[in-house]
Parts: sequence; C-alpha cells; structure tokens
Amino acid sequence: MDSMSEGDLGDRKATVLRVLVEEYVRTGEPVGSETIAERAAIGVASATIRNEMSALEELGYLSHPHTSAGRIPTDLGYRYYVDTLPSGGKLREAQRRAISEFYAEAMIDMEEILKGTTQLLSRLTQYAGLAVAPSATDERVLRIELIELGSALLLLVVGQHGRVDKQVVDRPEELDSRALAAIGRHLTESFSGMTAREARLQAQRTAREAQGTERDLLSAVAVTFAQMQQATGSEHVLVGGAANLAGEAAQWRRETVRRLFEALERESEMLRLLREVSPAELSVTIGAEDPATEQWEAAIVAAPYRSGENPLGTIGVVGPTRMDYLSVMTAVQAVAKRVSELATALGI
Repeated sequence: MDSMSEGDLGDRKATVLRVLVEEYVRTGEPVGSETIAERAAIGVASATIRNEMSALEELGYLSHPHTSAGRIPTDLGYRYYVDTLPSGGKLREAQRRAISEFYAEAMIDMEEILKGTTQLLSRLTQYAGLAVAPSATDERVLRIELIELGSALLLLVVGQHGRVDKQVVDRPEELDSRALAAIGRHLTESFSGMTAREARLQAQRTAREAQGTERDLLSAVAVTFAQMQQATGSEHVLVGGAANLAGEAAQWRRETVRRLFEALERESEMLRLLREVSPAELSVTIGAEDPATEQWEAAIVAAPYRSGENPLGTIGVVGPTRMDYLSVMTAVQAVAKRVSELATALGI
C-alpha cells in the first residue's frame, strides 16, 4: 500500500477500513469489531477497533445499518480502499489461462473481438463486461480480401478501426487462386485510405466502365462499401454477461438492478462514462462519484485499448459498489493489454 495515503487516516484506521471492505465484499454482511480483530493482526482489543470504526463513520468512510451492530463501507470508503490498493495485482491462474486461450484464436473483426471480450470479462469477474468499439465516424478502408468458398467468394472489406463488412458473391470460373489474390491486392491498392463514401462512389464509377467479371466484382465491392457507410456513426456499448447482474439481485437491491438494465438499454449514460475514461490509465467510478453510477448504486472499472499509441476505445466491467475491486481491476487491465496487442498486430 501507499504509505502516504495510509497516513491520511493513520495506519490503524487504514488497516481497519481495508479489512472491513474486504470482509464486506466477501460476505455481504455488515462487519463488526470482533471480526476485524480476528482478521487484522494489529494487536488491539475489540473496544479499540470499535472506537476506530466510529471515527471512520464520522469521517464518512463507513455507515451503520440500523438493524445491525456492524458497519459497511460508503462510496468514500471504497474510494480510499481502491486508491490505496497495491499496484500490479496478479491474475489467478484460471484467469490467466482463460485470457490466453481466448486471444489465441484467429480474429480480424474488431467488433467480434470486442463482443467476445465482454463475455470474457464477465466470466473473469462474474459481473457484466462492457466495450465501446472504435468510432466509425470517418471509417477508412484498410484492405480488401477475396476468400475462396468453393463455387463462391467471400468478399471482406476491413476498415481502419477493425470493422469487417462481408458479402458472398459468385466465383468467376476463369479465376484461379493466384488471380483472385492479385485482384484482392489491386482492390486494396485502389481503395485503401478512402472513406466508405469515397470508396463506394469510386467503385460505382469504375464498375460502369468495366466489363464482365471485373464489373460484377466492383459492383459487389460498392454494395459492401455502402453497408460500411450506413454503419458510420452508430457508436454503441457492447454488453456481455448481463445475466450475472440479475444473479446479484439477492444481495444487490432489485430496484438497482432494474435501473442498471434500463441504462444498458438506453446506452447514452454508459457511453458517456466509458468515453470519459482517460486514454492513459485505468479508471474506477464508484457510486456517488457520478450521477449515473449513484443512481444505479454501481461501480464501473474501465480501461482504454489502443493500436500502437492511438487510443481506439474502452473496455470495462459494471457491477455493484460491493465489488472485488483488486480482482476486477487486474482483469480489466490484463484484457485491455491483450486487446491493444491484437489491434496493433492487425494494423487497426
């Protein structure tokens, strides 16, 4: 822990708060002084710990449910806990293996990668995984590929941010594999760097002047560019494992879960929160720190992903404020690193 941060409260209060948060996250039950005395090796009596808990309550770090002698953390208590966590937490072996196996699969479509990433984050944390794809606002063509499917061809248009638009077309009988590869390279050279609109107009113009096979392929390419253009600006939040939030309902108030599901459907608030994540570092938003998470009684842990040094989007996890922050923060950071490596390798 950061000794300077601990000094804000003093070592004993900081230890009491840390143990209380971890015990409350583990059990969901208000924590009493006897439990802390058992869990924390600070060598003082329960009465002394009760005094420290009362002081922490007066300072706003703990609250005292009416029906219990124990206390629970407030949003401020969680914030102090998060800010004093050790840096560089380690993944559990099962988490490390799950991440490694998922990203070992060959993938080129950034949206598919991100959909899978939200499910992976949900499995790793048992909360809901979130991702915002790179903005498609001026999506430019990166490359075009023609893949043989027996008597058909799969036409792929890959955008600079990893979007992949697909279309199946008839395969011209006179073109062998070498000729198809050459056509793919020629199409890439012709349209790479253009916006979807520019590429569509250029493909339509060229198709009108072409003959036979070339005209058919260019017409198919133009249709695919049109699909890409229609998707421009349709930024949205991908959500995986939302059912895990419903599974929390017994501990987390049902009204809170209902409001959060509505927010996931509306997207605008979630998009705003995820867009505000610093392009340089992990972000943790807890309860009352933002009007949205305060309404949901939720916490969001999010991190940017990038291609090289270029920020592309955000991934994260949403769950109750009573969250295993160290485990979630470690998982989100590790996954963001792998998504960044994959985006960089794909040249997105």
